[in-house]
Amino acid sequence: MDKVLFHLAFPVADIAKTKEFYGEGLGCHIGRESPSAVILNLYGNQLVAHLTKDPLTPQKTIYPRHFGLIFHAQADWEALLQRAEQQNLTFRETPKRRFPGSPLEHRTFFLEDPFYNLLEFKYYCHPEAIFGQAELTSVGDRV
Repeated sequence: MDKVLFHLAFPVADIAKTKEFYGEGLGCHIGRESPSAVILNLYGNQLVAHLTKDPLTPQKTIYPRHFGLIFHAQADWEALLQRAEQQNLTFRETPKRRFPGSPLEHRTFFLEDPFYNLLEFKYYCHPEAIFGQAELTSVGDRV
């Protein structure tokens, strides 16, 4: 099978602020744009930010809704982390290690865009934990 791309559509309240956060902040390439939507290339995946007039409110915690990327190389994860820090993006959760010393160990941080959408970026120390390790029952943090 040829490479498959991920597509995600999400709500925003301002196209210019969207382009600033995702384009200048995260380094996404800005694609097609209309008065009510903009296409963003996030590491080869298609995000579509759709303008909404509905009220956008923050989640109390990082669960249940967030999206993001899993990096195969720790250096790439660290490069995005450094970019986020240099661009003064809003960290919802600062970088940390989850499940240290276990087969599920990974590094993670969460960003919050100007419209309360949460983005998680991960690097797994053991790549088989991305989809495997079914015998282990830990998923995310306790809520």
